[in-house]
Amino acid sequence: MTENGSGGGSALDARFASVRQGIEEAARAAGRDPGELTLIVVTKFHPASLVRALAALGVRDVGENRHQEAQAKAAELAGLRTPDGDALNWHFIGQLQTKKARQAAQYARAIHSIDRERLVDALATAETASPIEAFVQVNLTDDPGRGGAAPDEIERIAERVLETPTLELRGIMAVAPLPEEEAAAGAFERLHGYADRLRALAPTATAISAGMTHDYPEAIAAGATHLRIGSAITGNRPNAG
Repeated sequence: MTENGSGGGSALDARFASVRQGIEEAARAAGRDPGELTLIVVTKFHPASLVRALAALGVRDVGENRHQEAQAKAAELAGLRTPDGDALNWHFIGQLQTKKARQAAQYARAIHSIDRERLVDALATAETASPIEAFVQVNLTDDPGRGGAAPDEIERIAERVLETPTLELRGIMAVAPLPEEEAAAGAFERLHGYADRLRALAPTATAISAGMTHDYPEAIAAGATHLRIGSAITGNRPNAG
């Protein structure tokens, strides 16, 4: 994994260490190297002070779902470094409005929710120091309200990303269906198949962004490379208002 823990004995430290151990165990059980995995700590609704505490533990990949909140935190924490001197990587993982795309491009190192061509076109006009890591989000359910492109749209969106200099196609992303709808393992196996289709189009797009607090072992077994874990590390969310 890409984070380094530290001592301190705090509840946050303990939760972080527990999740790291769980990831390592799940990776070994799947015959994978834990060092291949990127842990993104999801901090939505939590204050910037929590991100500071995470950075002190060595966390450098932070995920946010809401643009306004992500923008404010990124501005407040500009220049923050981990003990190893690493800057924070902000991952935008929620649904992104087209009209906010250019603003999100100013702080997001990666956008995991590329789900329509209009969003790609908006990001194409953004001013970026380097290409943004782009993940095509696919909807694993029949509910269009869940976000993500339909499976038959994957290649078309990916091709548009590949034509866009401000974006670097990294791979695919999905959120597993609710447990009562489908077992996570089955959903992630389907996602692995969609990832194979993306790699057939772009061999370097090898990343799979999948797995959350309740299903990351299944995601790891199915080949996930980027895990988006929140409450298991951050604790319960504050009242979002």
